[in-house]
Parts: sequence; structure tokens; C-alpha cells
Amino acid sequence: MSKLYLVPTPIGNLEDITLRAIKVLKEVDLILAEDTRTSGKLLKHFEITTHMHSHHMHNEHKTVNNIVQRLKNGESIALISDAGTPAISDPGFLLTRACIENGIEIECLPGATAFVPALVNSGLPNDKFVFEGFLPVKKGRQTRLILLAEETRTIIFYESPHKLLKTLTHFAEYFGSDRSISVSRELTKLYEETIRGTISEVIEHFTQKAPKGEFVVVVSGKK
Repeated sequence: MSKLYLVPTPIGNLEDITLRAIKVLKEVDLILAEDTRTSGKLLKHFEITTHMHSHHMHNEHKTVNNIVQRLKNGESIALISDAGTPAISDPGFLLTRACIENGIEIECLPGATAFVPALVNSGLPNDKFVFEGFLPVKKGRQTRLILLAEETRTIIFYESPHKLLKTLTHFAEYFGSDRSISVSRELTKLYEETIRGTISEVIEHFTQKAPKGEFVVVVSGKK
């Protein structure tokens, strides 16, 4: 039976892939990968020879209809991103929605997602939280920050190294420099690190030590 599988991949440490994910990736007819070169290394490591097609944010609008048709024709297809769970700040939503609209079965496997370990090891309240992903770069950024300044739940963001200090400075401006924050980088990798403190303290840390790697930023809610 045709089915779309949403398959999480490791965010760093290759041992974090599940046995079930490997089995699915070996058995499907096609793997849709965000970057076939990056995913190719993962597949080679686990001796997965399934054919891949590129499916990323720049072409997903054009490829969705063709993928849906292939699924209707009886193929089973797996969607993976470069790292983590598809559709979490990565392509996946458009294809999932199209499959639902066309009555195609979908199965999402549990697995690696960067914000979960960052939230759990932050030491900040995690019974209720808001996942924001990447903030808008320009348009809508100020509006979003003004809104989030009143949020009482813990807030989670993704950020790149070259934008981290700018984002932290905006947090200090809109949330207050004494707000508690936890910044995790390179989760599951060799140089994994988490810096905790107030926003001003974390800004001082990354001013003295240039940010490197991919970051998950966890900010306490307004008290």
C-alpha cells in the first residue's frame, strides 16, 4: 500500500537514528531528501541504497503534485530533512497537507528533534512552552518580538551563529536583559555546549567567544 513516511534523522550523532527509521528507509520506493549530498552520507553509513530525489524549500511547491501522483500510483515514499524531524523548521508541511487532502496515508516516525533536548536540559519550565523556530529576518520581526514579550510560557527559538548576537540583543531590548535564558549549540555532537544565565550574561559570553554551530535558544516566559 502506498504511504508517505515522515522519517526523523539524527541532528548530529548518527547513533540517534532508530532501527525502525533504517528499516523504512531501506524498504520504501523513494526517499525525498532536503539535500541529497548530505543525506547521501547518512544512507551510505547505514548501507541504504534506496533512490533519492531532492525536495527542499525552493522546489517543494513545484514537486508536491508529482509526488502525490506517485503515491496514488502505489509507491511508498519517505521524506527526510538534513537533520531532525521533517516539517519542524524544514520542508514537510506542504506535502503532508496535500497527502491528507488526497486521502493518502501518512505515518510519522518518532525521533530526533533539536528543540526537545535543548528545552529539557535548559532548567526552565517545560510543562508549557511555545516553539517559534526562526524569527523573521526583517519584515515582521519587531511585531513578533513585541507579541512574545508578553508570553508567559517558555519560548524556544532556532538561530544561526552569524545572527545569534543580534537576536540576543533584540531579546534584551524587548524581553529585558535580566530574563533567564539557555543557549544550546551543536547538540549530540562532539562540541555540544549549553550556556545558561540572564540574557545580558549570555550576550557577554558570546561577545567574548564567537558563536559557532547551530543554536537552540530557550527563553523563560514573562513572570
